[in-house]
Amino acid sequence: MLIIAIDPGISGSICFFEDGKILEVLEMPTMIEGKKSKRQVNGAQIYNEILKRIDGSEKQTRVIIEQVSAMPGQGVTSMFNFGQSYGILKGICSAMQLPMFFVRPAKWKRYFNLINSQKDASRTRAIEIFPYFSSQLSKKKDSNKADAILIASFYHETYKKDQ
Repeated sequence: MLIIAIDPGISGSICFFEDGKILEVLEMPTMIEGKKSKRQVNGAQIYNEILKRIDGSEKQTRVIIEQVSAMPGQGVTSMFNFGQSYGILKGICSAMQLPMFFVRPAKWKRYFNLINSQKDASRTRAIEIFPYFSSQLSKKKDSNKADAILIASFYHETYKKDQ
């Protein structure tokens, strides 16, 4: 089964995971929006990245999206942009008729003992579990990749009955 785990948002990541192994992790594809050089999620590129991994394949695919919500202290504009990215991801998966599952951050973080830890702790945990992938998690900014990896691993380990 191919698991596509998504840490949504402009700085999020997408992890392609199969049989307990990381196939690839991509930073969220983005593009420039308008005159102010703001970034937005590039839905067409996300569609193409998913399509090239499932096209012609007979294997089951599951998309796991981190179920995020508004966070205290975030501005209205940033929350709107975040929600827009989340909606784009759901829309793409719906249009591709891919089964979607949602997991709250607290659920997968509790599983990996990351509740109340620093943001970078997920990167450390992902390196511990998948040492062969450590060279691609060497920078602090790679914590979003680590989140996507751990979301995929969480689903793989806890929802085997679905397979």
